[in-house]
Amino acid sequence: MSEAAAGDGVAAAEGAGRGAPQGEPVDRLEAHRTELTGYCYRMLGSAFEAEDAVQETMVRAWRSYDRFEGRASLRSWLYRIATNVCLDLLKGSRRRARPMDLASPSSVDSPIGTGLPEATWIGPVPDQRVLASAGDPAETAVARESIRLAFISALQRLAPRQRAVLILREVLSWSASEVAELLGSSVASVNSALQRARATLAASGDHAADAAPPPLDDAQQALLRRYVDAFERFDMDALTAVLHEDSTLSMPPYALWLHGRADILKWLRGPGEGCAGSHLVPVRANGRPAFGQYRADGLPWAIQVIETAGGRVTALQSFLDTERLFPLFGLPLRYGGDGVSSASAS
Repeated sequence: MSEAAAGDGVAAAEGAGRGAPQGEPVDRLEAHRTELTGYCYRMLGSAFEAEDAVQETMVRAWRSYDRFEGRASLRSWLYRIATNVCLDLLKGSRRRARPMDLASPSSVDSPIGTGLPEATWIGPVPDQRVLASAGDPAETAVARESIRLAFISALQRLAPRQRAVLILREVLSWSASEVAELLGSSVASVNSALQRARATLAASGDHAADAAPPPLDDAQQALLRRYVDAFERFDMDALTAVLHEDSTLSMPPYALWLHGRADILKWLRGPGEGCAGSHLVPVRANGRPAFGQYRADGLPWAIQVIETAGGRVTALQSFLDTERLFPLFGLPLRYGGDGVSSASAS
């Protein structure tokens, strides 16, 4: 769905909702769009599928609003609809993944290969599409951590109903009885599903966001400035200083990924030399710092999502579907368009 289509909101269903209430109900439904998009993104692993799922949720809610009897809260009712939409979408579909979930790291000399279909990959999502702009700081921190690409990848390992249970219980802090009512199940069944989901996540090495990091501090901001400066100047010595020894580089839709600073730098000096002269424009994605990368000719190349730890950059996650992703992030399809400027100049 295009950004313009998604922005039409519930009004797109107005003609279908014969006899549905006007005005205030639309505002009440739309007030939940951001959190529902975050929920559907965690379930589906795609910002575009999440927006489609929320749009379908809003359409169904609009059509049924005059029959909503208020036995449950409006929020619970919308989550029930969204869960059913997501479960329907997940029937028979293969799980989305990151390149490192599918194969061992590649060598620098490995051919880049042919890009795999979009449905193969977990995609990035702009923070503003899925995170509330205000709220309890602790809840906001958990929400931000629970959209990390690694955590979204771990969620995809779960059976769809287990996925819903874990997100509702451990990310959104619903009670077991609330989840059981939403799923039309029992508390015992919900607790059993949660136990199995936790075991699967533990085996994958990732867990729900119960130890979210603080917002970027001065040292982390300084590290990002050093990274941007080094990358835009394509200074390999400066990049050596900011990249962690065990850092990774991935580039969906290609399955190729690299592990280790030495291989990343060697790749940049060789197959990746086209990145020389790039401009980086700051955005926020998946609760992490990110950049829209434009090549020297001003054309978009990637959305980079950056992971940091211990004062170094630990992951460069580049998503190359620029035709869809740059509009999603509000970025023009040419550097300098609409007043966009580089991160180093901001």
